[in-house]
Parts: sequence; C-alpha cells; structure tokens
Amino acid sequence: MGSDPKGLGRRGEEEAVRLLKANGYRILGRNVRARFGEIDVVARDGPVLCFVEIKARSSLRFGWPEEGVHPRKQWQLTRLAQWYLKAHRCGETPVRFDVVSLLLSSEGPPARTRLIKNAFDAA
Repeated sequence: MGSDPKGLGRRGEEEAVRLLKANGYRILGRNVRARFGEIDVVARDGPVLCFVEIKARSSLRFGWPEEGVHPRKQWQLTRLAQWYLKAHRCGETPVRFDVVSLLLSSEGPPARTRLIKNAFDAA
C-alpha cells in the first residue's frame, strides 16, 4: 500500500460508497464537516438516516479496521449526528450508526469489506 494515508483514505472512501450503493443506500453527503469534526458519509437506507464511519487499513498490524471506532469516536459521531439532525431539521427521523470496514490490498479489489449496520448506539 505504501505510506500514503490520504491515498488509502480516498480509496477506502470510494470502495465504501460503492459498497453502500450496492446495498441500496442513497448517498446524501460525503465528508460532511462541522467545526468540531467530520461525518464520512450521510446516507438513507430506506426510511433510516445513516451516519457512516469508514475505516480502511492496509494491514492487521493494529487490528481490524472497525476496531478503530472506539468509544471516543462513537461519542464524537453521536455529537456530529445531533448537529446534523438539528442543522437539517430532520425531526423524528429514525437514525442509525453504521461502519464500513475495509482491508485494502496493494492492488485490485479490497481483501475484505464489511458493512456493519447499527454498529453502535448513540453515546
């Protein structure tokens, strides 16, 4: 993979969006920024508004990619979701937190992709 973390992130994001679309998600936003963080993907899965965290790694040296969505990250994503819901006047829209985990090989398709629906509850 080399040592280009931004390249890994971009490639991971493209693969993740492809996976989400293949699973029927409608992408509403990518890299949605607030002053205190960023939501990787906001999407609809039917009537549910999904806040999707993408984790991509090129090796298992530090564990599976989804293990990077630790309690502090969950808290931050919850805070970002609250901001998004208020800013977009989403009212009583059902919400879910999903994670796309990707283990990327140096070339070709990812070695492993995993869509984890309802990965955690609001922190």
